[in-house]
Amino acid sequence: MAEKVKQQQYILFEQHDSIAVIRLNRPEKLNAMNLDVIAQLNNIVDSISNDDGIKAVIITGVGEKAFCAGADIEYMSKITPIEAEQYAIKGHMVMSKIENLNKPVIAAVNGYALGGGCELALACDIRIASKNAVLGQPEVSLGICPGWGGTQRLARIVGIAKAKEMIFTGRRVSADEALAIGLVNKVVELPRLMDEALAMANDIAKNSQLAVRVSKTLINRGVESDINTGLGLEVWGWSLCFAHSDRVERMTRFLQKK
Repeated sequence: MAEKVKQQQYILFEQHDSIAVIRLNRPEKLNAMNLDVIAQLNNIVDSISNDDGIKAVIITGVGEKAFCAGADIEYMSKITPIEAEQYAIKGHMVMSKIENLNKPVIAAVNGYALGGGCELALACDIRIASKNAVLGQPEVSLGICPGWGGTQRLARIVGIAKAKEMIFTGRRVSADEALAIGLVNKVVELPRLMDEALAMANDIAKNSQLAVRVSKTLINRGVESDINTGLGLEVWGWSLCFAHSDRVERMTRFLQKK
């Protein structure tokens, strides 16, 4: 049972013990992200960042059709280049906050994850997809390029060649193909999706919060660096963990079990 339930117009928030669940709540628009959705998502991510009781986060969409169908095309059809720039900046801001959040974030992809919706999933650390999930970056078919990180994060996750293929053609991929190319970590039947996401989140939450947080930082920073810089960061992270009482307690318990 959820311990806490909060509701904004477009974002539903639940807390299951130490696991936060964020649900995009615009099912009539396939959970497309307009400026209000972005602002509310930004606020809830800030709140989670400051809550030490939360150890892992799940992001999903309300309904069975869509995780998030992307940016709001109706809104985009009416805006100027200057307004489009601001829309992109606000989208980038919340995606970067999710990517760099001080807890792991799991995307439970329950249906369409297209354009900005795929970019939202890409900003998460782990992606679990339902069998009916469809992912893609089809922006070129609308006369635009990906604008919330798709050209950068997709290439880092699936490789440059596959990212170019997906973005240049705008082709959508099924959940099974997404698994095969490394775009998602796991595929499950839709009724099991949240159970699987919660189980993985709880597996994460059992571990040292500091060690998981440091590991996330090392991976994120290291992938942007040369290997020697990354290895140097790892030494820093390793040493930092040794300065924390949690390490002493966990090692002591381990040795007592032997």
